[in-house]
Amino acid sequence: MTRNPPSLARPSPHSWGDDDKFHDECGVFGIFGNDDAAALATLGLHALQHRGQEAAGIVAFDGKHFNAHRDLGLVGDIFSSEEVMARLAGHAAIGHNRYSTTGETALRNVQPLFADLSCGGFALAHNGNLTNARDLRRRLVNQGAIFQSTTDTEVILHLIATSEAAGLVDRIIAALRQIEGAYSLVAVSQSCIFAVRDPLGVRPLVLGRLGDANVVASETCALDIIGAEFVRDVEAGEMVVLDESGVHSLRPFPPAQRRPCIFEYIYFARPDSMMEGISIYQARKAIGHVLAQESGLPADVVIPVPDSGVPAAIGYAAEAAIPFELGIIRNHYVGRTFIEPGQQIRNLGVKLKHNANRQSIAGKRVVLVDDSIVRGTTSIKIVEMVRAAGATEVHMRIAAPPTTHSCFYGIDTPQREELLASAMDVEAMGRHIGVDSLAFISIGGLYRAMGQEGREATAPKYCDACFTGDYPIRLTDFAGRDQPAQLSLLAERA
Repeated sequence: MTRNPPSLARPSPHSWGDDDKFHDECGVFGIFGNDDAAALATLGLHALQHRGQEAAGIVAFDGKHFNAHRDLGLVGDIFSSEEVMARLAGHAAIGHNRYSTTGETALRNVQPLFADLSCGGFALAHNGNLTNARDLRRRLVNQGAIFQSTTDTEVILHLIATSEAAGLVDRIIAALRQIEGAYSLVAVSQSCIFAVRDPLGVRPLVLGRLGDANVVASETCALDIIGAEFVRDVEAGEMVVLDESGVHSLRPFPPAQRRPCIFEYIYFARPDSMMEGISIYQARKAIGHVLAQESGLPADVVIPVPDSGVPAAIGYAAEAAIPFELGIIRNHYVGRTFIEPGQQIRNLGVKLKHNANRQSIAGKRVVLVDDSIVRGTTSIKIVEMVRAAGATEVHMRIAAPPTTHSCFYGIDTPQREELLASAMDVEAMGRHIGVDSLAFISIGGLYRAMGQEGREATAPKYCDACFTGDYPIRLTDFAGRDQPAQLSLLAERA
């Protein structure tokens, strides 16, 4: 059945330039034991730029002082000055790329956050989202805490600062045991770097080695750029401590069923990264193969919606034995436009980012492969552009199941009523975006592409809440906002 909320009308004048994609969470990086720690952290953040483009920051420790630089913008702009890099001396450093999921885009929210604790200086950065941050913040404010930012990361900092545990490690553990949500965090103190992954391992974190230095990062591509060796994934619920004597592993949480985010494999992670022993690139190709098996049809050409649709389209084309072509060319040098658009200019806005390669499209039956559909606004424009280039048929295949639920675990998704798939069935979505047919990979097919027999109802291997509504972590701050029945079930489980 199709429901028609006002928010699913054709693109509004205010959204013409928006990227109709889920926005990446954040990226974290840490290194201990190299005198060029900040420079290496900068390179690592370059490799993780796809995980957050709003702001970046680095805090380094030189044995006496904590040296910090944070700003709004891209890594290459923020850390391009020799003067800035000269101020970031130290043998230990942590860094962060930010895309805000909580808190406004403002300098006060740029991480890492730093505080002088009773046990010394301490800086903290995290990727993810706390689902009880509002509740904790209210309690801390009532106890007299003074917050300097609006980000949920500062809640963790206050919990550590106010802990009555004896040592810093125990204070961090006491703080983490109070928080709910999905996170990978890095922190630097006067003696070591801490790296922690949430108990279900929803957000990624890896451990590497560069000579005598130890490294942690959100993805292996950040290890590659500095020439570091991949050692292993940080385990779900594990705390890793990097210091002068090496790497130490602690297990501060009770064992739990791992639930890494499946959308990392579909879209968020860089294709050249490895996660949990799986090549992101190969996983996306496998998804394309299964997608063709489930919803293949006669066509003349398979065209990806660049760039994230490319690996799945390669897999789809190979399985369907249909030629693969770059029928849509992406302009990689487009930032935000400050043109005040009239209707005519607004309708041309998509061409700032994409343009049809007419020679690959004219007179052909086209299969467009993309990673997801969020609001559908970009899909509408892409389909119109491909038809205008002369396609006789346009079919769209999506390398993810329909996204019917919001994410509360560190991915910036629209509210549920703004998700096209939450308001329309697949046939209605196809009509809405103007294709001859539309199909998504099934949830079972997605799991098969990931090497699983299927999605076990009692113990799924991934967090797939955006497709199923099965939220594996309590949503304390969001009760009643998304699916009351599901949230009630979560409360019973907890």
